[in-house]
Amino acid sequence: MSRKADIPVGHDAIAEKGWLSAHKYLLLRRFSQAFFLAIFLLGPWFGIWWVKGNLSGSLTFGVLPLTDPFILIQSIVAGHWPETTALIGAVIVAAAYALIGGRVYCSWVCPINPVTDGAHWLHEKLGMPKGWQPKANTRYWVLAMVLAVSVLGGVIAWELVNPISMLHRGLIFGMGFAWAFVLAVFVFDFAVARRGWCGHLCPVGAFYGLLGTKSLLRVSAVDRAACDDCMDCFAVCPEMHVITPALRGRDEDTPLILSPDCTNCGRCIDVCAPQVFRFTHRFDDSPAPARPEREKNTPSTKASRAA
Repeated sequence: MSRKADIPVGHDAIAEKGWLSAHKYLLLRRFSQAFFLAIFLLGPWFGIWWVKGNLSGSLTFGVLPLTDPFILIQSIVAGHWPETTALIGAVIVAAAYALIGGRVYCSWVCPINPVTDGAHWLHEKLGMPKGWQPKANTRYWVLAMVLAVSVLGGVIAWELVNPISMLHRGLIFGMGFAWAFVLAVFVFDFAVARRGWCGHLCPVGAFYGLLGTKSLLRVSAVDRAACDDCMDCFAVCPEMHVITPALRGRDEDTPLILSPDCTNCGRCIDVCAPQVFRFTHRFDDSPAPARPEREKNTPSTKASRAA
C-alpha cells in the first residue's frame, strides 16, 4: 500500500498514465519470460525443434550455440573441459549480458521470477510480516560454495538442485520430484523471507550481477526533482536499496542506478506517476532540470492522494 494515503501501489500512475502504461514493463517481462520458456518446449511438446536444450545450454536452428557461462565455469573447475561449441556459446551469452546488464536475465528470462513474484504478491496481499532476511552478501557466499563443491566433487554442482532446470524437467516429463524444488522456492519467499530467493540466495543472480557490473543499459532517476515521495518505486523494487543513491542523491550525484543488484525490471518506471525514471545508458548521467512546481503536483495526483 502507498505509505501516504493507504492506497494501492501504482494507483497514481494508473490515474496519470492509464493501466497499460502503468504495467508496461511488467507485461513485457511476462511475455519475454513466456517466450523463452515456450521456445524450449516447442520441441518436446510439439516436435518443432527450432531450439534444442534449455537455459543451461542450447542450439538454435542447428547453428547458434548458447551456453550459460555459470554452468561453463562450474564444468571447467570440476575438471571437465567443454566442447568448442559450448565455449563459443558461453562467450556469446556472457558478452550479451555484460553489455545489456547481467541481472536482466533474472527479470526478463528466468522462469523462476514469476514464481517468486507470485509469492511476494501473496505475501503482501495477506499482510504478512517481513520475516527473516539473510544478509545481502549471502548469495555471493552461496556462489562461492557452489564453485567449491564443483571443484571438490568434480560435478556441475548447481545443476543438482537448480530450480530453473527442475522447472523445465517438470514441464517436459510431468509432475514429480522436480516440482518440489520450485515449490520450495515459492514457500521460502512466501513464508520465510520476503524476496529471499532472488534477492539473497540465488547464485545465478549473483553471477549475472557480477557479469553486468559495467553494462550499458541502466535505469535513471533522471527527473528526480519531480519525485513526490510516494514511495511506490521502493514498494515494487525487488532490490529497493539500489534506488536510494540515484533518487536521493545530491545535485552533483549521478541519477543512474549503477548497482549490479538492479535487475532492470522497469517496475519503478511503471508505477511512478511523475515519471521520474526511465531506461537509458550508463553515460547519460545528468539529471533533468527541476520542473515548475505546478507540473510536479498534477490534478490527478492530488485527487488520488485525497481519495
